[in-house]
Parts: sequence; C-alpha cells; structure tokens
Amino acid sequence: MSTELRFTIHDLELLPENGNRYEIIDGDLYVSTQPHWRHQLAAGRLFYALMSWNERERAGLALEAPGVIFAQDEAVAPDLVWISRERLARVLGDDGKLHAAPDLVVEVLSPGAANEERDREVKLKLYSRRGVREYWIADWRDATVQVYRRERTALRHVETLTAEDTLTSPLLPGFACAVASLKASPL
Repeated sequence: MSTELRFTIHDLELLPENGNRYEIIDGDLYVSTQPHWRHQLAAGRLFYALMSWNERERAGLALEAPGVIFAQDEAVAPDLVWISRERLARVLGDDGKLHAAPDLVVEVLSPGAANEERDREVKLKLYSRRGVREYWIADWRDATVQVYRRERTALRHVETLTAEDTLTSPLLPGFACAVASLKASPL
C-alpha cells in the first residue's frame, strides 16, 4: 500500500486564492506565480490570432486559461485552448470547466527550469495521454513555437518554428500567426 501523498481536485478548493496558479498532474501539485508581462503579451497575441480566425470560420471555441479537469488527480489551466464545434458539448461541463481534451492546447513558456520541464515534459505526456490533437509550446524569449501533433496514440514533435516562420495548422484551415509577433515590443 502506497503512502505517497496524492493531490486531487478537492484539494484545490482548500488552497489560498493568492494569485498563484495551481495544477495537479498525476496527483502532484504544481504551483506557479503570475507570469511575466511578455508571457501575457505573447499569449494574448496568440489568442487574438486564434479568436480572429475562429470568428471568421465559426469552427469552435477559443478560451484563455480555462480549467481542464481530466480526472480527480489531473486538473490543469493551459494558457490557451481551442475546441471544435463538433466536440464542444462533450467537453464543456456544467461546472464551467472542461472535462475532456481540447483539440488544441497552447502553453507559453515561463522562465525557469521547473516551469519549462512542466510544459515540455510533464504536460506533453498528460496532453498526449488524454487525447489532445495538437499542442503548441511558445517561447516569447526567442520567438519560437514547438508544434506537436497527434500521430495515432501520441503527440509527436513535427516542427519548431522560428521568428521567420508563420504558424499554421491542418487542424485550423486558414489560420496564420507570425511567430515574430510573440517577441515584438508592446508598442
């Protein structure tokens, strides 16, 4: 019998509302502080591009930092998600959270080894295991985006885009976002 402490979504209700982001992956608690303003700028620009595309296409729903509950011991808040119109009713819960894999998940990296490991390894495995169709890891510091797409049963790295590239996706026909915009100044 294991005596290892495992956090659940019920433990989240007991944590202080102090501006920290709390996530549980495989029963482990991950805590992160408020992100850098450039992180938020990059996330906002990606969200704007996704929303603008979605408004034209009416293909689904884009959300910023939604709660995603995969299981009692797996609850995360990715920076952005997109869910197709066909899957929307199956994903949205009455509690205002998502309860199945979004089609697309976007994480914008925060500085620090622990933050990068969480997004590049721990969350990649979680999203792969839970059926996310596409996963983007954006880095505002060097204007890159790592793109992972589902191949059979797992997410596989298909490309790393740089500031000279444009982010597109077969999941989102007609969507385009200049990767350079992730590093651009606010003015």
